[in-house]
Amino acid sequence: MNRFTLRTLSCGVLISLALAGGVQAQSAAPALSSLPDFTGIVQKNAPAVVHVEAKYNGKKTAKGRAGQRGGMPGGMPDTPDDDDPQMEMFRRFFGMPMMPSPEDQQHTSLGSGFILSNDGYILTNTHVVDGADTVTVRLQDRRTLTAKVVGSDPQYDIALLKVDAKGNLPAVTVGDSRSLKPGQWVLAIGSPFGFDYTVTQGIVSAVGRNLGSQDQPYTSFIQTDVPINPGNSGGPLFDLQGRVVGVNSQIYSNTGGYQGVAFSIPIDVAMNVVKQIKEKGYVSRGQLGVMVQPVSDDMVKALKLDNASGAAVTQVTPGSAAEKAGLHPGDVITAYNGQSINSSVDLPPLVGQTPPGSKSTLTILRDGKKQDVSVTVGEMPRDKNAVLASGDTEKPAARSGATALGLSVQDLDSETRQQMSLKQGEGVVIRNITGSVAARAGLQPGDVILMVNQKKVGSAAAFREATKDAKPGDTVLLLVRHGDQSGFIGLTVPGGKDE
Repeated sequence: MNRFTLRTLSCGVLISLALAGGVQAQSAAPALSSLPDFTGIVQKNAPAVVHVEAKYNGKKTAKGRAGQRGGMPGGMPDTPDDDDPQMEMFRRFFGMPMMPSPEDQQHTSLGSGFILSNDGYILTNTHVVDGADTVTVRLQDRRTLTAKVVGSDPQYDIALLKVDAKGNLPAVTVGDSRSLKPGQWVLAIGSPFGFDYTVTQGIVSAVGRNLGSQDQPYTSFIQTDVPINPGNSGGPLFDLQGRVVGVNSQIYSNTGGYQGVAFSIPIDVAMNVVKQIKEKGYVSRGQLGVMVQPVSDDMVKALKLDNASGAAVTQVTPGSAAEKAGLHPGDVITAYNGQSINSSVDLPPLVGQTPPGSKSTLTILRDGKKQDVSVTVGEMPRDKNAVLASGDTEKPAARSGATALGLSVQDLDSETRQQMSLKQGEGVVIRNITGSVAARAGLQPGDVILMVNQKKVGSAAAFREATKDAKPGDTVLLLVRHGDQSGFIGLTVPGGKDE
């Protein structure tokens, strides 16, 4: 008997003992009989799931949107990247034929997909087919069909394929991902490691999960514990009614394989992408024209907020929807169309899915007072990345007045003002870092301070006036421009000598 069998049996013994502790053994039977039977879902839907193969001719290589530096097919690194552990743990996982040759690894990627309609439209992930010269799909009846990439959107990681086939094709039933709740059973069908039509099950762990990813900030994922591995990308996630509720897309792993945390794109998001690709040939996204950051504990203290919920506005783009609506740096957005914003990463998906030109309502806190602001949502340029930033742009702790804050400032010269597109009387430049308070905050000579406690400062004298009354323990909130990025930094006046 091998070690694996022994381990399995040991687990079985432990379960039996646990059931026997103070309870009759037969009491376990009702619990087991209540587990769902997935056979009907599989029999009905497996024919509509396809195996996707993308090939790259010449010197091109298979592409993966999260990790281009590794040796595994599909661009997924075979070892963790110590230089960027957080982002590299979010790995796409499409392309793993069984024991591929090195040349095959360079030129082929594998994934999954599912048929949306009888006329041959198929949905998969962008990263499965991105840049491919040819794409083929294999059906359960072993037919292999050439697929055309009708369109794709890297930001949502959704691609729409089309095949021509005689006779009607089997198709899935599209469900409603908005009705999902943590604890519900879900089922995945796909081709992990090249094993076609592998079925795995689990439960919904969380909904509305934003990963804070720079390349995918507009998706709030479905998190599950469904075992998903390389080759499952683009495959369907089903509910107990046999309806597709998600598109399997990512795993959280430091090994490249399943570790109990998987993410799927909500089918409502995916179908909106499909609709726009069919109607317009591209996907448009709403845009406010603001930079936002999380609300820090220092900001809670300085702005006298109840808690750290919301997205703090650090920069408003001139001429944007946000500027026209009257938003200012220092405003804290707490709700969007009535939906609460708990963190800055919650805002981009809601704005991005809003049709450009439509009116939305922002609930904000300004000067400690709550108010609603109506905004006509703009359209994000298709040739640029998000202007609405969701990343953490704040620096480590720091807040307070000139000398006590550990910095000295001077007026901006006209050349620097022109380079930074600042108006006359707008901002002062940090000349020296003189103490640990400013140093710990990450401030540097050359950074420009635009506001002190939400009041604009345009000269060194104005800065000194704004900070002169800061007492030990007070927190002074600065709006700082570093390069082309702006963010709030709080500096707390030390209680004694600045060490």
